[in-house]
Amino acid sequence: MSKIHITTDSTCDLPAPLVEKHGITVIPLYIHQAGKSFRDGVDMSRDEFYRLLPAFRPAPSTATPSMETFAQTWNKLTDAGAQAILSIHISEKLSATVNAARLAAEQFTRIPITVLDSTQLSLGMGFIVEKAAQLAALGNKMEDILAQLAGSMKRTYVFASLKTLEYLRRSGRMNFALASFGELLHIKPLLHMNQGNPAAHRVRTQGRATQRMMEWLNEYAPFERLAIVHAGVQHEAEEMFQRIKHLLPDEDIPIVQITPVLGAHLGVGALGFACVSKEKQP
Repeated sequence: MSKIHITTDSTCDLPAPLVEKHGITVIPLYIHQAGKSFRDGVDMSRDEFYRLLPAFRPAPSTATPSMETFAQTWNKLTDAGAQAILSIHISEKLSATVNAARLAAEQFTRIPITVLDSTQLSLGMGFIVEKAAQLAALGNKMEDILAQLAGSMKRTYVFASLKTLEYLRRSGRMNFALASFGELLHIKPLLHMNQGNPAAHRVRTQGRATQRMMEWLNEYAPFERLAIVHAGVQHEAEEMFQRIKHLLPDEDIPIVQITPVLGAHLGVGALGFACVSKEKQP
């Protein structure tokens, strides 16, 4: 274990092999459905969740880990030899998770805990978490890791088209989108996230939504990292891969299914991208 250990939450969407490779600790959020509670990414597979989601009544709700959960996790890591912890979480604009971590960190006295708002979600956050783990493994000090992550966060984007606004409406979360759209029908919503600023865009057709995402990809290219994210539409994601694989020809472009705690709000059919632009040379 490196001296600085990285913890995060289940909305980071990092595939399990990468979590294991880098020794990252993932703390699950919770999904509540019809009186039952599920740990995100632990108690129900992603495929099963998206298969069942349209029939869930009432709509599932989500919850952050408790302060006690953070403390228990950090105590175990301290016992295992961690000398400091960097805990990176989903944007505070979208979830209370990072604030729960901050409160827990204030009360944790065994080793220093630094809590970082990733300003992102899904694999946008995942890429930041992975970079933090790589930097920690190389022996970087906390202030150096944070400085490098700050640069990466500015160049990290997540954007996706949604099939429907219904799940956002039912969940009551991400009201920035609903406020933008009001009661308009027959639109295709697009969500865009960068530096903690969630934005919503609307277009009339799925074709126009795809075109807008292609425009963003062209704008943010060339890429350091690029991935396709989706909610229960693997076939559509694979078709999208064929359209964009030329953008990162020498690197793997993973296709990752969005974790259920995010899918509960975005709904089946969300499809988009997480990317990190290359640093512009002077």
